[in-house]
Amino acid sequence: MGSKTSRPERFGNAGQSGQGQHLLGPRRVWVAGVLGGRNVAQLTPAFLSAHHFIVATACHEADYGQLIRDYCLSQFQASMEALGPRLWCDWEETLGTYGELTNCTALVAEKLACYWPNRLVDEFFVGLHRRYFRSCSPTGRALRDPPAAVLGPFIALPVLGALLAAALVVWRSKRGEGLV
Repeated sequence: MGSKTSRPERFGNAGQSGQGQHLLGPRRVWVAGVLGGRNVAQLTPAFLSAHHFIVATACHEADYGQLIRDYCLSQFQASMEALGPRLWCDWEETLGTYGELTNCTALVAEKLACYWPNRLVDEFFVGLHRRYFRSCSPTGRALRDPPAAVLGPFIALPVLGALLAAALVVWRSKRGEGLV
């Protein structure tokens, strides 16, 4: 056990699946458990093949947060500024850009061997919604008046109905009370 080989070579390349290649280089933490007072490394090879050496990928949150801000957010901001604040609440206009941002955060997480979604992603998107979508309606659609061809009758008909009802009351009161 005194060799100077790396842990993956010494333990039979346990967990080597190629996922260690990511943007900031491999960041693996080899975790050995202790069972019954014995170190797992002292157990038989058959026992080791039962995955009692766990390869845990360490997500470096500082790197992940910086990358999603520098890479993903900068692209999103450029797209949203080009779109203009008037259309930020129009889901049909922002859906593509928002989807690209979501995919970007997931891709960076995958490359850094981080779980997705995670706490940083949640905080990132909450901050994003506070900045860009704070004044949007809960349905996600920009509220606007209907066209005049639709709005006009909805205003005119009740007004005309009220005037007609008032005229009918006046007319009935002038006729006399002979008819009951």
